Amino acid sequence: MSDIAIDTGLLDRAWRRVTTLWRDMADRVVGAEEAETVADQMRACLDGRGGEVSARNRAAKLAQAYMAADAAGRVEFLRSLASFDSDTAAVRKAAEALAQASGPQEEAAAKGKLKRALEPPRVRLLTQFTTIPDGMKFLVDLRTELLRLAPAEGDLAPLEGDLKGLLAAFFDVGFLELKRIDWNSPAALLEKLVQYEAVHRIRGWRDLKNRLESDRRCYAFFHPRMPDEPLIFVEVALTKGLADNVQRLLDEKAPVLDPAEADTAIFYSINNCQRGLDGISFGNFLIKRVVALMQVEQRNIRHFSTLSPIPGFTRWLTGQLAAGDALLVEAEEAAALRLLAPANPALPAPGEPVAATEETPVQTLSRLLARRGWLREEALARAMEPIMLRACARYLLNESAKGNARRARDPVGHFHLSNGARVERVNWKGDTSEKGVKESYALMVNYLYDPARIEEYHEDYAGEGKRAAASAIRKLARGGKGA
Repeated sequence: MSDIAIDTGLLDRAWRRVTTLWRDMADRVVGAEEAETVADQMRACLDGRGGEVSARNRAAKLAQAYMAADAAGRVEFLRSLASFDSDTAAVRKAAEALAQASGPQEEAAAKGKLKRALEPPRVRLLTQFTTIPDGMKFLVDLRTELLRLAPAEGDLAPLEGDLKGLLAAFFDVGFLELKRIDWNSPAALLEKLVQYEAVHRIRGWRDLKNRLESDRRCYAFFHPRMPDEPLIFVEVALTKGLADNVQRLLDEKAPVLDPAEADTAIFYSINNCQRGLDGISFGNFLIKRVVALMQVEQRNIRHFSTLSPIPGFTRWLTGQLAAGDALLVEAEEAAALRLLAPANPALPAPGEPVAATEETPVQTLSRLLARRGWLREEALARAMEPIMLRACARYLLNESAKGNARRARDPVGHFHLSNGARVERVNWKGDTSEKGVKESYALMVNYLYDPARIEEYHEDYAGEGKRAAASAIRKLARGGKGA
């Protein structure tokens, strides 16, 4: 557990303040009956009774009712909201009018009527929530709940789709603000960094301060209507040359580098903060904006690279081992593994008859990988290194997502390749944490962002599925020994 004393009531206190504002606004609703159902309140909002101020107060009353409800009550609230769908008869009538329209003007008018008929009234209801204090955050959290319920509550899927469309428009990258976060940022914001960091857990205040030192950078996107809530943030280390190990990169005892002496910016952690914005991508814009900003502010920085996890590698390699993939181990490597591997109890003891089948090199490799602590055995790790580096290069460059041959199988790889990066280097023992060993047998990868070729690499990958990579990585993926 982190030794930072996180104020877990921070969000609750913020919502209590907001819901108090909503309650005050709700009390100003004129003509509302205590017996009004949630559906009645929604209908009143749509009818616009009492003008814009009254509509805003009614929206606050609805938001306050949702926040005050228990789990079952919230599901019923969402079902009521989802029930305000398009009028099928009105849509059919508008479609018929368009089919019968003659001339450009009549067709344009008919299209407008059809468009209005197709838009569900619930979209107008959702839009009204943006007029109340923290209404945008309310919508983001509302979609978080819808995404959680989606597998069990299929009838809410159309509402979730409508809300996603609205949020995609509201959170267009053109509306977002890029801000640097440093040690002097508000404590509440720093606490959120700790809460939202999911790639490399922040262990304490000293760890957090180290990540915000003068040779570090942290940038986040914010929305003007959610100024205290980061949407996505990236952590950057200024270094000399490419970093190859995240533990050394985050070492709190390491000396602070003079930023003027650095030549490389390492993006080592990117975190989406709002579950309700899943599927609304701005991570690619964040990296490109940061690269452009640092080219201006840190002119000595000539290289931009990641130090990235490879979360799918262990799972893929396990499948290849189970399938007996003979390409994993070369003949001379197999001999070295046999010398280092202890006797297999499944094989006959000396003097006993030899079984018809003996352990294959792939079976030996599988058995060694299953042994705890094999990375700490120097001779064994040295023998395993070329095998694992070659397998990882093959995974990153040759393996594709199921059903899509143009998409890299590794999700982090897909993200960076689609953003215009190239696979630069695979790092042995890049992340020796328990998580790193479990996900990728401790391997990490550098994706290099070359400002002069970002768009070229992006187009090649997006159009043809071509994965840009350094020549040494390509050689490894083909079965060579790399650089």
